[in-house]
Amino acid sequence: MNNNKYDHAISYDYLGPNSQTRIIKQKRGQYVTGYSVGVLYLDACWYPVIPGNVANLETYNFPVRLKVVPDCRTTELLSGDPTLVNSIIQAAKELEAEGARAICAACGFFGNFQDKVAEAVSIPVYMSSMIQVPWIKTGLKLGQKIGVLTAFANGLTENLYNSCGITDQSNLVIADLSGEPEFSAIIEDRGSFDNEIVRQEVVGAAVRLVEENPDVGAILLECSDMPPYAADVQRAVKLPVFDFITLINWVHQATTQKPYYGSY
Repeated sequence: MNNNKYDHAISYDYLGPNSQTRIIKQKRGQYVTGYSVGVLYLDACWYPVIPGNVANLETYNFPVRLKVVPDCRTTELLSGDPTLVNSIIQAAKELEAEGARAICAACGFFGNFQDKVAEAVSIPVYMSSMIQVPWIKTGLKLGQKIGVLTAFANGLTENLYNSCGITDQSNLVIADLSGEPEFSAIIEDRGSFDNEIVRQEVVGAAVRLVEENPDVGAILLECSDMPPYAADVQRAVKLPVFDFITLINWVHQATTQKPYYGSY
């Protein structure tokens, strides 16, 4: 069988204790290896990117590769500005050329461009935490809802929902943190925030959402800046909590399968 068509494809090879591979091929244009997920992020944001944040590499117990989208600013991304699409696609193509096996992103509102980027590259694309909504819903009882904590409720538009494969929003309950005194430092690029107050604001929003909507069966943190507080949210509301990191972990696992060893 002629495998020449795979010479420049993404590598899914694995070197392990019993590997017999002697001739190892490299994808042309790729030099950095050992990662599977490429993450797109905004340009010129100005606020603390703490552990747990998608753009903080301490968040992961595996390597990811970050790539900035030039001139992609917070205001334009939150509004789904269509003029961003070309630069987002170009950055995604660069990640693919550099060897990424899948593409994610560091803001839920990249979801406005999910469908277009997925069509533009040859590797899987999961650019918004909101992509998890249909999967989460499948695991809940009929009538249960998903509580969504978002950085900007007005940005959760029909375009974003459709792009992320969400055809029914009736099972979503939204809590908007854009007006919180300290959390708003993130979308306003204020350069600093009181981390304990942000934690209290995120947890408080989740608690109020569940108290006001007892039919909520799971929480989804839309924002890439909220995972640092996911454990606190879970302890407070006693529900499954999904976020960008559950998404990226899932994508990483699917693109880095390794052989199992052990007794049986």
